[in-house]
Amino acid sequence: ACICEKNKRVTSCRQANGVCWCDSVGSGVPVNCNTLTSKCLLMKAEMTGSKSGRREKPKDAFEDTDGLYDPECENTGGFKAKQCSGNTCWCVNTAGVRRTDKHDADLKCNRLVRTTGIIIEMKHAERNAPLNTESLKKFFKETIVNRYMLDGRYITSVLYEKPYITINLKQNSPDKSSGDVDIADVAYYFEKDVKGDSIFHNNILNVSIDNEELRFEKTVVYYVDEIAPEFSMKSLTPGLIAVIVVVIVAIVAGIVVLVSSNK
Repeated sequence: ACICEKNKRVTSCRQANGVCWCDSVGSGVPVNCNTLTSKCLLMKAEMTGSKSGRREKPKDAFEDTDGLYDPECENTGGFKAKQCSGNTCWCVNTAGVRRTDKHDADLKCNRLVRTTGIIIEMKHAERNAPLNTESLKKFFKETIVNRYMLDGRYITSVLYEKPYITINLKQNSPDKSSGDVDIADVAYYFEKDVKGDSIFHNNILNVSIDNEELRFEKTVVYYVDEIAPEFSMKSLTPGLIAVIVVVIVAIVAGIVVLVSSNK
């Protein structure tokens, strides 16, 4: 037996050729514990955990299944292009984020559209002096490379305008080699870390800049797909008016705003 340091939602761990392999909860797909587990398998495991009553759904979670849903994953761990809940189906990108209106089961999703860019925007808690920009950039770049194993060439920028920190990740299909972790998986691990619900086994992320712990008020993740999303504006209900404004502004910019995690 061995311990899966990078994923606590696994069972039946065993050592093979110096690598710890475990079965992902909910799907039984074997995962290599030397690298990040795919977001699809992680979401599947999380949904399995919540069904048995172990995890309570946070009060402000999405009702619209656009946050966490029970995904269909390929055996490789990636998302299937078409996702369904009951008789309602929609198409997703490689980050598992919905990119079409919801339809009945006849919906065709011809291929899985790649998410080539991810923008993580964080707002830190109120403080008098701004943080040291160089220390902040160094911390986030090193964390993304060392903790989440992303090749540094995929980090296009880390920007700081008090109180906002913006991290830009970009990874086009041709650039990504087979061993590289996917930016969608990196963003999911990071989002969970910031929320205080780390996927790692006994390894909490402490965001400390120049020996001062940083607290976040809000984190928003934006996904940029290689092909623009296909939403019809009429499908957005008046109750989502605030979201519409963001989505309209965002679609013009080729970006879809879909995950908002308030800690």
